Amino acid sequence: MAVTARQAPATRVGTPQGTWILVTTVLGSSMALLDSTVVNVALPRIGRDFGASLAALQWTVNAYMVTLAGLILLGGALGDHFGRRRIFVLGVVWFATASLLCGLAPNPGVLIAARALQGIGGALLTPGSLALIQASFHPDDRARAVGLWSGCGGIGAAIGPFVGGWLVDGPGWRWVFLLNVPLALLCAPIALRHVPESAAGGGHRRFDALGAALGALALALTTYALIEARSGSPAVPVLGGLGVAAGIAFVYVEKHRTDPMMPPGIFASRQFTAVNLVTLCVYAAFGGFFFLTALQLQVVAGYSPLRAGTALLPTTVLMLLFSARSGALAERIGPRIPLTVGPLLCAAGMLLMLRVGKNASYAADVLPALLVMGAGMVTLVAPLTATVLASVDTARAGLASGINNAAARAAGLFAVAALPLLTGMGPDAYRSADAFDAAFRRAMPLCAAVLVAGAVLAFATVRRPRPGCRHPECRTHGNVTSPPLEPPRETGASGTGGTA
Repeated sequence: MAVTARQAPATRVGTPQGTWILVTTVLGSSMALLDSTVVNVALPRIGRDFGASLAALQWTVNAYMVTLAGLILLGGALGDHFGRRRIFVLGVVWFATASLLCGLAPNPGVLIAARALQGIGGALLTPGSLALIQASFHPDDRARAVGLWSGCGGIGAAIGPFVGGWLVDGPGWRWVFLLNVPLALLCAPIALRHVPESAAGGGHRRFDALGAALGALALALTTYALIEARSGSPAVPVLGGLGVAAGIAFVYVEKHRTDPMMPPGIFASRQFTAVNLVTLCVYAAFGGFFFLTALQLQVVAGYSPLRAGTALLPTTVLMLLFSARSGALAERIGPRIPLTVGPLLCAAGMLLMLRVGKNASYAADVLPALLVMGAGMVTLVAPLTATVLASVDTARAGLASGINNAAARAAGLFAVAALPLLTGMGPDAYRSADAFDAAFRRAMPLCAAVLVAGAVLAFATVRRPRPGCRHPECRTHGNVTSPPLEPPRETGASGTGGTA
């Protein structure tokens, strides 16, 4: 039953209720954020404990991304209609239950299935986090509330790899997932007691469940074909073809529905289309980089999980400290230069990672590459988000942000699936330092080339936004795996806002 739209209480920052709302949303978003940043660090131990193949490790990452990327827009719409708090709490409980299953998984198959369930929970809770802030706080306090929320989220992103490494080295990789359970036990009761319910209203509407299912199916089948292509199974081209067919069917359905999840008309904006293509290039490279680097540091350089997780901190810390300033600079000079220079800096950082081999020195080999990489990410991420929002009408800002976020996650998904295939990694490559190092040295130039392509595309297509366009409310950004989501600027916030 749908929730009737009503005026949400005008909560102020600094009041007890305002504090509880911020605590709730930070806890909820932190569950998904921590999970997305620490799993890569745990992969070698998961593979060793299960005796799993490289494909199983790829699926441990991608099963989550398939359902999250495919359903995140639908999750926001459900929150708008049935109540943002209701869907947020459902997502928290769902995510925690799936996390418990991940932590108790007896074999790779169960872990992968539980990760897919986690992605569904993430698609429900991720949009609701920022949407609850938008719907609950007084308009004069919303910017401050969003700043507090995003800053706390950035701190969570910064400590995530460290916590993940400590857990893997200490009580074990299963606690990377089990940690979500106590967080949920805190978050859900606080939300039910202290967070007001809100919904967008507008009467009954149809949900694009068919579009969401086709989108997720296209991602899953295409990913399966890329991961399993090395096996030589005759089922691979068949399922790959079905994935392409599902993608075509998705486009057809979205074009002919009265209320599609991803209206094709939004791509009539050339700037929006161009920036999303840049997003695909950038986040494909990022997804491949962070997946392979966490393995390279442990398998080849001999780092412990704790040391590997801590080693990746500079990129997140730089994002947390300087992303807001980068966004302000891009507003003054326009997005074209940052979106060109940023990917080139990231490409240079990835090429510097070629220095990381056996017994690599952190100060001499790893840190310089990550600092250059982080500088590039600081330069491009905030302007990219701002340009996406500025390229469409204000009423469609939340939808545009959700599409851009889903595109980034899908790009990372395909990179994790395709890079091992393109670089010739065998099913046991991560068990051999020599074999993995050779593949890593083929992968980094590929990722750098994709970034260069994104820079060229940005230079050729991105233009200065029109005056008076929509500007981001999430100015502090610490998550390196996807751009921040943004809600539309209106009294009742859209459920498409959030971050994870």
